[in-house]
Amino acid sequence: MSPRGIAILGSTGSIGCNTLRVIEALGPDRFRVVALGAGRNVEILTQQIARHQPDLVSLDTAEAGAQLQTELARQNLPVPRLVFGEAGLVEIARHPKADCVVSATVGAVGFVPTLRALEAGKRVALANKETLVMAGELMTRAGENSGAELLPIDSEHNAIHQCLRGEKRSEVSRIILTASGGPFRTRDRATMSSATVAEAMKHPTWSMGAKITIDSATLMNKGLEVIEGHWLFGFDADAIGIVVHPESVVHSMIELVDGSVIAQLGVTDMRHAIQYALTYPDRCPTELPPLNLAGLSSLHFEAPDLERFPCISLAYRALKTGGTLPAAMNAANEEAVQAFIDERILFSDVPVVIRSVMDDHHTADVKDLTAVLDADRGARASARAAISELSSEARVNVA
Repeated sequence: MSPRGIAILGSTGSIGCNTLRVIEALGPDRFRVVALGAGRNVEILTQQIARHQPDLVSLDTAEAGAQLQTELARQNLPVPRLVFGEAGLVEIARHPKADCVVSATVGAVGFVPTLRALEAGKRVALANKETLVMAGELMTRAGENSGAELLPIDSEHNAIHQCLRGEKRSEVSRIILTASGGPFRTRDRATMSSATVAEAMKHPTWSMGAKITIDSATLMNKGLEVIEGHWLFGFDADAIGIVVHPESVVHSMIELVDGSVIAQLGVTDMRHAIQYALTYPDRCPTELPPLNLAGLSSLHFEAPDLERFPCISLAYRALKTGGTLPAAMNAANEEAVQAFIDERILFSDVPVVIRSVMDDHHTADVKDLTAVLDADRGARASARAAISELSSEARVNVA
């Protein structure tokens, strides 16, 4: 058999880089990288092009493309065909030689390219949960119409996928997503507002990008995963549970109708989930060490504190309401997280912004792509207004 063609959306990020490490470990007989979609990190992208020689590369801007061409010429490396912006990512996603598209961009930027990959019948290995949060109905419908496979790379949903293998859907009562609890799991509610960006970036078990790390600190990441889990596995909101598990050894679980619980355990390394999605339904040896069960001193589980982490309740509300509300919630969260990273609002303001946008949003049916994008744009405008008001209040209080 010829190598399976792989296209990566977000190749220079954490998931993208780890995907390439998995491909390198499995060898060229199994996979070939045909296309890379990146942002503006020319240094890392140059290294990836030198090693994998893709046919097609996408960057955010033509300026970044010019920098890449200069660097490739300096190293006497061939220049692949270059494309730019969202249209470029769509070309990556629809590359005719790509059998599998790894969707690893951060936030809403990956929404349209991922949809186009599903419409083209590609296997999509999904790390960008925002795409299903924004428009799970459109995504799953596109996959059903084209016959595309949708496999999760998120460690939690990847674990659920593994636990469900061989089980009858009628015999599964609910799925249970585990959460590390983030850096503020034990922090007093009274001091949450004073949490700094540096503190929020200190995730206890995973090394991730800034946006997803802040989402893990607010536990919105887990709320997004609840919505994602609904679309991936077909469970209603009331059949999707969350349990805080600070060791992050049990990646997630399913509960059967007879009360039995099946869990997937493993070391905290995203390469496990990535390799599973790339090679499914086969399993292959990995260069990673197995989980040392004898070395585990204890495993802890606790219910999430919804008062200290209100983003979870907001996500359940969005899922139960449906329509365009999840897209509005996602947009508001992205804007609020960036405002916190920029130190324009407090950590405790993040859910305030999201709730404000959700309260004002006029929910519509998700009939097409336009409805989702309109909801996204409107919610971002509302979020920016709320952020501006909170920033002004903060300046008045400081003065």
